[in-house]
Amino acid sequence: MPLVSMNEFLPKAKANKFAVGQFNMNNLEFAQAITEAAMELNSPFIFGVSEGALKYMGIEYTVAIAEAAAKQSGLPIALHLDHGSSFEVAMKCIRAGFSSVMFDGSHYSYEENVRLTKEVVKAAHAMGVSVEGELGTIGGVEDDISVDEADANLAKPEEAIRYYEETGVDCVAIAVGTAHGMYAGEPNIHFDIIEKVSQAIPIPVVLHGGSGVPDEMIKKAIAAGAGKVNVNTENQVAATAAIREVLGADAKVYDPRKYLTPARKAMVEVVKSKIQLFGSANQA
Repeated sequence: MPLVSMNEFLPKAKANKFAVGQFNMNNLEFAQAITEAAMELNSPFIFGVSEGALKYMGIEYTVAIAEAAAKQSGLPIALHLDHGSSFEVAMKCIRAGFSSVMFDGSHYSYEENVRLTKEVVKAAHAMGVSVEGELGTIGGVEDDISVDEADANLAKPEEAIRYYEETGVDCVAIAVGTAHGMYAGEPNIHFDIIEKVSQAIPIPVVLHGGSGVPDEMIKKAIAAGAGKVNVNTENQVAATAAIREVLGADAKVYDPRKYLTPARKAMVEVVKSKIQLFGSANQA
């Protein structure tokens, strides 16, 4: 089937209290692993692609890989721009074939964030493309963007509700204490913020920084109203560990297939565990 917008499955996720995973696509092996895991468990999913990954893979290759995955799997798959920095980048992705985009205006003032998000929503919705917005500042490191934990600002529930009402986004990422990358300690997630926002609006809340969060916390966040959970770092760590193991065991290995195959297998297991945790198995 063709790529779909997140509206094909996020309303169902919110209604039935499960979450759909966004798994970032960094190369072909990531795409293959994510798709294989989802096919095995009959789950919808979202390919997240950051601007850094777009520069690395090229937009044409990115769209072609995602379209091939959708065609081969028959699953509802959204190809989603992750943390889009501008209207222009979002439009470039939509024109290239992305079915969903995120506009991250969290570093602007509230008023400017709303104004810019509304522009993206108007253009994207006219093309049948879903939009994710962001409120508050999520800490950690993603690509070349680094936000110190001390500078991460929690979202205010009233502001998040107003943000949805003023922008018309299809899901909203709110800063609730998670961070991009792996955690040094246990994250302090404010489930009350998720719950207050989720109960007041008809769209799901997005949990960024899902890698390394204890399973029970993820379940609690989903029960509170998180309908989309983002995972990237855990796949990167698993793939890299598998590659190190192969190369460490035999210095004569030079064929990339010899170390990328174990890396891919390691990521399949990560994605399967997340799909089961999120409750999206057999929801395709």
